Amino acid sequence: MSMGMERKIDSLHIPTLQQLPCFCPAAAEALDIMNIFRLAGDVSHLVAIVILLMKIWWSKSCAGISGKSQVLLALVFTTRYLDLFTVFISTYNTVMKVVFLALSYATVYLIYIRFKNTFDSANDTFRVEFLLVPVVGLSFLENYAFTPLEILWTFSIFLESVAIMPQLFMITKTGEAESITTHYLFFLGLYRALYIANWVWRYHTEGFFDQIAVVSGVVQTIFYCDFFYLYITRVLRGRGKMSLPMPV
Repeated sequence: MSMGMERKIDSLHIPTLQQLPCFCPAAAEALDIMNIFRLAGDVSHLVAIVILLMKIWWSKSCAGISGKSQVLLALVFTTRYLDLFTVFISTYNTVMKVVFLALSYATVYLIYIRFKNTFDSANDTFRVEFLLVPVVGLSFLENYAFTPLEILWTFSIFLESVAIMPQLFMITKTGEAESITTHYLFFLGLYRALYIANWVWRYHTEGFFDQIAVVSGVVQTIFYCDFFYLYITRVLRGRGKMSLPMPV
């Protein structure tokens, strides 16, 4: 089974049997691979997005939320799931793709249209071009096949690893974050940490290793390290808003 086929299994982007480089029983069985870490990671990711949507809808405000991060995440899902209407793997796979796409664009809609008067654009000032330019370049240089869909898939993996930076920058700039916002970030970080556990599990049980996804996932998790510490020591101890040091 090729590296390209295996890594797609871990990103809800799995080829059909007809698309496999060569068909064999082991390859067919791989299409149904699922472990507790992957499942828990998907659930954690979904919980994070639902928490954010509930926060915005119930408070009728998107204050403290980076619209730029949400646009980048919507772009991540869009470029990753371009095969939604051409490849059917399973009901679970299709439903999760649709859910993530729908919720990501719903979030962008609430921030920039429904509750745009509450959007804190003055503090959402991260220069996203500093993320997009290198990510585009890396996608062309480092990929498993030089085809449009493969390059866009790689782009989505690299972009996801840094898409949260505008949100973290916004929290640092304002100096604090509401508890509900930190809950969202915690579950988003937990999702990536669980996927790293999934990759470790698959490496030991299957000998599977996807360099692009693993390196990007580790980089993304590193961004959350300080946040995890502050979340556990401050938010979970009931101190309300989480205060962060102001940038110099």
